[in-house]
Amino acid sequence: MVFVTSIIIAIVAFFIWRGAAGKTAQNSVTSRSVARVSALFAGVFAVLALLQCFTQVPAGYVGVVDFFGIVSEKTIPSGINIVNPLANVVKFTIQTQEHKETMQVLSREGLTIGLEISVLYRLNPDSAGRVYKTVAGGDYETIILIPQFRSISRAVTASFQASALYSTERERLGVAIQEELAKTVAPRGVTIEATPLRNVALPTQLTEAIEQKQRADQESQRMEFILTKEKQEADRKRIEAKGIADFQAIVAAGISDQLLRWKGIEATEKLANSQNTKVIIVGAGKDGLPIILDTK
Repeated sequence: MVFVTSIIIAIVAFFIWRGAAGKTAQNSVTSRSVARVSALFAGVFAVLALLQCFTQVPAGYVGVVDFFGIVSEKTIPSGINIVNPLANVVKFTIQTQEHKETMQVLSREGLTIGLEISVLYRLNPDSAGRVYKTVAGGDYETIILIPQFRSISRAVTASFQASALYSTERERLGVAIQEELAKTVAPRGVTIEATPLRNVALPTQLTEAIEQKQRADQESQRMEFILTKEKQEADRKRIEAKGIADFQAIVAAGISDQLLRWKGIEATEKLANSQNTKVIIVGAGKDGLPIILDTK
């Protein structure tokens, strides 16, 4: 519309300038003034009409060209582009966006769970024209994404047990929601990047029961550790006692009367050669060993 108006004004100003230029030859001051003004108008609106042949698409956006209801399948990228001045360019962001939801959902057992979840998404650049033609006002977030996100989040959570969501299963829940949502909205030109779980609020009674079970499991594991340690200590003492008994048996088996007499004779010789004062009665002891008397 601006292009057509500018062209009309520029043409009218051009003809006015031509008419005024013919009268300027007769040295008419008024004619010269009209000629200058009309020439200025013609130039300004001609430039304005020329500018309508260019459009600027911001960074992170693509443009969809709509020429009186005929929508181009090919989008125009960010930057300055040459377009039909009579066409309308509709801009769509392809940047990553986030939508947050807080909802009450049911688990497999029918328990109510508070779910805080986000979805990170973006528009596929090649699908912008199709979204513009098939979605009212191009508002794919409100019409396509958000209703599907809510529905799939409830459906997927209903396949999980509430107690499982207290542990690492919540990560599997987020992945399952992302996969199901991506399969649903991808054909409509929406790319799902992630569906991070912000919080999972379980019923208070269930949380307390799970915590009590975990404490009982930890106590059981502690007792098992103590029993295992005591058993290992008992085994160690048993092995040590057996080793001592084996040693004593070996030593006892190697001691004989002849060995004892021989050791007694060796001890007698060493004492006889020592400088200590003593009285030795040879052959008077048990088994013929000497009796040693200290004179001190």
